[in-house]
Amino acid sequence: ALDMPEMLWKNYIDFEIEEGEGDNVRALFERLLEKTGHVKVWISFAQFEGTEVGKGVATARDTFQRAHDQMKEAGLKEERVLLLDAWRVFEKAKGDAESLAKVDAMLPRRVKRKRMRTDENGAELGWEEYFDYHFPDDGDSNAGNLKILEMAAKWKQAQQAQDSSSSSEDESDDED
Repeated sequence: ALDMPEMLWKNYIDFEIEEGEGDNVRALFERLLEKTGHVKVWISFAQFEGTEVGKGVATARDTFQRAHDQMKEAGLKEERVLLLDAWRVFEKAKGDAESLAKVDAMLPRRVKRKRMRTDENGAELGWEEYFDYHFPDDGDSNAGNLKILEMAAKWKQAQQAQDSSSSSEDESDDED
């Protein structure tokens, strides 16, 4: 058990839940989060708060939000995706349409990117594709680039619409 401390923590938390000791469970989760801050611990903590032993759905939402804020601050994109997926499942089970829509609005857009792979000596090994996540509430520099691309696409559509309308006017002039 000493070489797997996470199992010890889990068993202790499960024991306290069985005993109905919500305050002890909460204190254990807070202590564990000080040591690790792992996304699975946050998800378990929030799910616990949504049970009869926990403080209820509102506290569970607050816990999910705390976890999301910490992971956002730390720049942990994949962990945020896992957390938001778990939060979404929680809201489907215990929430209403409004709370589910709030979580859905926080979900990221998945973007495929390429980067050059290098070995430990710095030699190039070739390109690899990977997925990056763009969260709507992140005000990073990539958002500006995406806005420019969106604006360029709108401009192109407007140009095409203008060209098609001017070509139809030319045809009507020819008929006179």
